[in-house]
Amino acid sequence: MQILLVSDLHYTLKQLDWVSGVAGDFDLVVLAGDHLDIASIVEPDAQIAVVLEYLSRMAAKTAVAACSGNHDLNSRNEHGELAARWLEAATAAGVLVDGTRWETDEVLVTVCPWWDGPRTRELVGEQLAADAAIVGDRQWIWVYHAPPDASPTSWTGKRHYGDEDLVGWIEQHRPSIVLCGHVHESPFKADGSWIDTIGSTTVVNAGRQIGPIPARVEIDTDARSARWSSLAGVEEQSLAGV
Repeated sequence: MQILLVSDLHYTLKQLDWVSGVAGDFDLVVLAGDHLDIASIVEPDAQIAVVLEYLSRMAAKTAVAACSGNHDLNSRNEHGELAARWLEAATAAGVLVDGTRWETDEVLVTVCPWWDGPRTRELVGEQLAADAAIVGDRQWIWVYHAPPDASPTSWTGKRHYGDEDLVGWIEQHRPSIVLCGHVHESPFKADGSWIDTIGSTTVVNAGRQIGPIPARVEIDTDARSARWSSLAGVEEQSLAGV
């Protein structure tokens, strides 16, 4: 399976154009959160309409998974916690969004929301437990905006800015791959990285860059390889646990 990971596009239209243009070259395109830009002069509702259109275009070419990030929270869920409820509209185009899964004979993909409070955090734990019960011997891939804490994929250059709970879930469930984002600088900083291994799990964070082409990770699950491409160059590493 050929997978493209991008994240933190933050309403960068030229980068969305690029992803839409290459989407058909992959079996799965993953946008791991922060689709919107809360600092933009463009109103959030207008950003949402445009991003939904891009997701629909991509989904017409291939399977697409888009989880929420902290910039995407526009309303509250039934528990009174912030959520990206607008992403639900993308399901009409077949996009995999928060709380959903995608299954083939070879892989199970779990798409997790950005959790803003204890009840949504509990729901993520329940979602992962439910998918753990059915994954079997298939490759298990998580789409989760934040990288794990104390990992080079969450290093800002000054501190780690990752998710402690994700570390526990990885150790508990041992997925094959975790596809994340959130910390833009990690791949570009000394002591940071776009890839990490926790036990038998490979964690990747493409990072964020300027320009019309996003930083990205291309994963070939059959060849057990991951390739990071950015303005800093190209790096390739083998996958663990696939």
